[in-house]
Amino acid sequence: MQRPEAWPRPHPGEGAAAEAAAAARGGTAQGAGATEPPGLRLQEPSLYTVKAVFILDNDGHRLLAKYYDDTFPSIKEQKAFEKNVFNKTNRTDSEIAFFGGMTVVYKSSIDLFLYVVGSSQENELMLMSVLTCLFDSLNHVLRRNIEKRSLVENMDGAFLVVDEIVDGGVILENDPQQVIQKVNFRVDDSSLSEQSVAQVLQSAKEQIKWSLLK
Repeated sequence: MQRPEAWPRPHPGEGAAAEAAAAARGGTAQGAGATEPPGLRLQEPSLYTVKAVFILDNDGHRLLAKYYDDTFPSIKEQKAFEKNVFNKTNRTDSEIAFFGGMTVVYKSSIDLFLYVVGSSQENELMLMSVLTCLFDSLNHVLRRNIEKRSLVENMDGAFLVVDEIVDGGVILENDPQQVIQKVNFRVDDSSLSEQSVAQVLQSAKEQIKWSLLK
């Protein structure tokens, strides 16, 4: 059995002298020439989780789409990406696909396909929670009728739902009940504003009419 080679022992005071010399150079004897190995540094976490949300019909045509970065800077590139994703997913039972260095989660309903897109390093469960929230929120807004005609007739409400879930790629909410409450509040507030404007215009008309009759 081969004996392990013994480490040479430093002479008395040699270690202290080395440490003192290293300290004078601004480091320690152990870390003077040490560098952090590449690949060990942890990736900084990012809040920007979602790259895109889009809804297509059963022919792969865009009905609603929001992109949150410049991965596909032009509408032409976006639609080409959507068509490729549709062709890969419209005949499969899976809910997750990896395409072009990105993670895509999706769900279908009657004649609609709902997609949420993230980077290839993104947590699939996080993206799936966004998709589920989107589906459940639209289910409420569209009165349990998630299909193309209903979506087109309520497109404003659908965009409000998406904006309450994701803003600039950051996930704001994944609880559909909270999303619905916020959407209802914004709709009510908008209705009140429109009503107030209508009341002001009506009052102005009445004042003009009475001024002319005097």
